[in-house]
Amino acid sequence: MRYAVLGTGEVGRTLGGKLVELGHEVSLGSRTKDNPAAVEWADSAGPGAGHGTFAEAAAFGEVVVNAVGGRVAVTVLQTAGAENLDGKVVLDVSNPIAFEEGQVRLSPVESDSVGEQIQRAFPHARVVKSLNTINCYLMVDPALVPGEHQIFVSGEDQSAKEQVTALLGEFGWPPHRVLDLGGIRTARATEMYLPLWLTLMQNVGHPEFNVEIRRAR
Repeated sequence: MRYAVLGTGEVGRTLGGKLVELGHEVSLGSRTKDNPAAVEWADSAGPGAGHGTFAEAAAFGEVVVNAVGGRVAVTVLQTAGAENLDGKVVLDVSNPIAFEEGQVRLSPVESDSVGEQIQRAFPHARVVKSLNTINCYLMVDPALVPGEHQIFVSGEDQSAKEQVTALLGEFGWPPHRVLDLGGIRTARATEMYLPLWLTLMQNVGHPEFNVEIRRAR
């Protein structure tokens, strides 16, 4: 398939690189066509890797992955163009995080989420929230952590969630470890998990960890 990955940071480059490795075509999107990080990534990622502006990448992709920061996600997607998102699965892996005066801040929080903001701004896109509760290397290689640990999906469109679940399977996440939380409003819960994740990272000492849900018999 053809994927647009919007964002040239560590998350975008990691996801894009794995998709190319799996045999997909990927356009890494950025604000400028000649973004140095995007050019370097495309030159090194191998056949199937390309780059362009946010709009060019979104037009290219059959699926659009939002890998920019949550606080700028809607603005970036507006730059990408609603016409380039209509009818497509938009996989949002972002969190609404900022560091202010040395403290972690989330905005929105509790009464809204980035996932919901994207779905409202682009009602014809099929938004799915996932992968925002783990480190980017674990996103594409769940075997880094032993056990039956899980990830989550949130979204209004069931077929879109199934498509994302299939993609996660390509990354190594079997379907029984992908928990469907329900509609896009449930993205609030996974986004609010981030402060706990950061606290756990400080306690664990590195970012390669995850949670496993165990049910009472």
